[in-house]
Amino acid sequence: MSDNAADVLMDTLEAWSVRVVFGMPGDGINGIMEALRKRQDRIRFIQVRHEESAAFMACAYAKYTGRLGVCLATSGPGGLHLLNGLYDAKLDGAPVLAITGHHFHDLIDTHAQQDVSLDRVFADVSCYNTRIMGAAHVEAVANLACRTALACRGVAHINFPVDLQEQSCGARSKRNVPGYPSDVFATSARLPSDEDLGRAAALLNEGRRVAILAGQGALRAGDLLEQAAELLGGPIIKTILGKAVVDDDSPLTTGGIGLLGTKPSQEAMEACDTLLMVGTSFPYIEFLPQPGQARAVQADINPARIGLRYPVEVGLVGDARKTLAALLPLLERKADRSFLHQAQRAMEDWRNLMEHQGTQPDKPMKPQVVAWNLGRRLADDAIVSSDSGTIATWFARHIHAKRTQQFSLSGTLASMANGLPYAIAAQIAYPDRQCVAFVGDGGFSMLMGEFATAVKYRLPIKVIVVKNNTLGMIKWEQMVFLGHPEFGCDLSPIDFAAVARACGGRGFTIEDPADCDRILADALNCPEPAVVEVLVDPFVPPMPPAITFDQAAKFAQALAKGQPNADKIAWTLLHDRVRELI
Repeated sequence: MSDNAADVLMDTLEAWSVRVVFGMPGDGINGIMEALRKRQDRIRFIQVRHEESAAFMACAYAKYTGRLGVCLATSGPGGLHLLNGLYDAKLDGAPVLAITGHHFHDLIDTHAQQDVSLDRVFADVSCYNTRIMGAAHVEAVANLACRTALACRGVAHINFPVDLQEQSCGARSKRNVPGYPSDVFATSARLPSDEDLGRAAALLNEGRRVAILAGQGALRAGDLLEQAAELLGGPIIKTILGKAVVDDDSPLTTGGIGLLGTKPSQEAMEACDTLLMVGTSFPYIEFLPQPGQARAVQADINPARIGLRYPVEVGLVGDARKTLAALLPLLERKADRSFLHQAQRAMEDWRNLMEHQGTQPDKPMKPQVVAWNLGRRLADDAIVSSDSGTIATWFARHIHAKRTQQFSLSGTLASMANGLPYAIAAQIAYPDRQCVAFVGDGGFSMLMGEFATAVKYRLPIKVIVVKNNTLGMIKWEQMVFLGHPEFGCDLSPIDFAAVARACGGRGFTIEDPADCDRILADALNCPEPAVVEVLVDPFVPPMPPAITFDQAAKFAQALAKGQPNADKIAWTLLHDRVRELI
């Protein structure tokens, strides 16, 4: 029997199988913290150093497990700090419940301390958003918040005034009948209609050059995607969130798409006459076929996403795995395999290029080298969390994925700083799996205090920090997209290995590519939380898979206008290009 309103909330979360809450204490949630203290044997509270990290952790927990992620913050600034991580969850479709405090209910909107109406602030980020009105209100809205977050794969928010958290249960309105809320979560078969499946199969069977674009919605359907690719004679192209949908060494994939993608993927998109999109809302439409070039079928669990990025002729609304299972028997094996074979030949050249870049002995060390060596050292069930920036390029291209592994980053929001919190959440969810953060120095330094969180909870995460002392992606965007010299991008160096040791973990440093594999192996095998600081060449650009004339012209303009270290940048590009040619 719950004693007060905060107890009702925690009992309801427990009924929804919530076993971990990420957050930071504060006087606006004291009643909730007491309810957690009384249930610490059943619901684990992970104390963070910054509330933004709690939201990132809840998002990552939901991504990696498919279960509800929960974060908790106090009133005012505590709740505001959650927003960035919650937008990450919203944009990547992760079910998260955010619980925030408020000051005394009868002083709200009177200019009191921390008088921020977080329910109003959270209106845009949330698919369900409410403020608790009393103890009798808690059970119903908590059930609805959990159910809505899971059903909509989005953010639900409960704002809870501090005095109401300790309000005794009992009094309720005459319409609020005791016992009516339910914690049952129902799912549907989620299958397209037979008519739509037939139309989709006919369109795909008619196509001569079929490309398949797969995203995170297809992660549990990789084997069926490969069967479809074999039948249709077309390659599987993967979005960054769908990196592990099929193995990177599969003969049926050309790897990633977009600025972080591969040249064979771009060539396949430019040449295809038919497109099958599965579980993706890939936002960079300039990398898709030109409208009118290809006929398209899109399979997505959300009917609102059908036709969002490309003019499709047939939409298949349903779970990716179940939809593909129903579609496969209707597909005919194409006799003409030339489109697939062309992609496979191009992919063989691309893989050789990636291996060349990943094994360069040059000093300063190239960033591709650490990614390449890390990929070779990962366990078959490793979970790798990356960050935004140039680091995402090396993550996408040089760490070869296996379907048994998991990979993620802030995909649609493209926030920096998520990599370390993601890895912590992954290790909390899967204590026996290898969990690695592959991050840049810019993103890591934003929330690097959370390494102390990993030490506190004895989480053996490994953080690989690629250190080039610059905001690399921003620098190259200023040059290549606008034709301007870089400005405001240099970072003051930090000894990240020393920071790790100061927090109570292990710290490693790599400067020589000859030592890279050995030191990575030592770090990955140590039982403590560890940071591996890798010093790399800051003049290596994250080149797109194919450079346009406009990009080349803007790059030349930037060099001519006074780009710092222009000679070193030009020499690095020329030197690397010549070595690739020979």
